[in-house]
Amino acid sequence: MRVITGSARGRKLVTVEGTDVVRPTADSVKEAIFSAIQFEIEGRTVLDLFAGSGQLGIEALSRGAAECYFVDSAAVSIKAVRQNVESTGFEDSSHIMNMPFSAFLKSTRATFDIAILDPPYNYKLIQKALPLLTEKMSERGVIVCEHEKECVLPHIEGGFELVRLLRHGRISLSIYRRSNVDDQPVQEI
Repeated sequence: MRVITGSARGRKLVTVEGTDVVRPTADSVKEAIFSAIQFEIEGRTVLDLFAGSGQLGIEALSRGAAECYFVDSAAVSIKAVRQNVESTGFEDSSHIMNMPFSAFLKSTRATFDIAILDPPYNYKLIQKALPLLTEKMSERGVIVCEHEKECVLPHIEGGFELVRLLRHGRISLSIYRRSNVDDQPVQEI
């Protein structure tokens, strides 16, 4: 696993070993995520919810995000995030929290421009996180959810609308933006 592009391009990242719930995002899926939001990253505040090894938040920092909040409830994941943040030199722009997503979203006062959710599959965690997360998003915020293709997410949640659905084999990416008055169909690729 490595950083694809930006200031930390090519840096190898450690992964969380020996767990059924953490699976690294493939480079092709990571590239699809960041291609979809590439012009919205510079100088923004990012949330890497269900951080795992932190690779998605680190990719955002490498591409110019101002800061990233890494949140995971597993101590082994937080240890990997810390190692990866240190090895890429992003300590000053990182906030690392070892706590359940719901506790973090209920307690944080931060506002996020970009939120990336890549939870363990088959636990319906995105559906539980979205209602809490939408309250913490900026006016022009974007939410990117990585999930198994069988997962059905709501079309609208807390003022955010599913605007794009990207499919990569067994994985789907759902992208939410604030609802607007023009009802546009979901762009499915």
